[in-house]
Amino acid sequence: MEAVKMVLDDGLSKAEVGRRLGVSQSIVGNWVRAFQADGVVAFPGQGKMKPLDEENRRLQREIRLLKQENEFLKKTASYFASQKK
Repeated sequence: MEAVKMVLDDGLSKAEVGRRLGVSQSIVGNWVRAFQADGVVAFPGQGKMKPLDEENRRLQREIRLLKQENEFLKKTASYFASQKK
């Protein structure tokens, strides 16, 4: 956030901020674009994901579980259908 503030608020160039922090200009540019796109949630910190990414991960996990349950139900139905004969 401090690097982004240096660019947006202080008017320093991305190259200058990169030199001061010891990172490349493109990295600073990525940070600025992320902040402009997502605001303060772009950098949740402490190992946390952005809320949208967290929700996406939760939904993918739920889809995977539902697919497994669906497969189980198909196999079970098939088994019981074959037992009736």
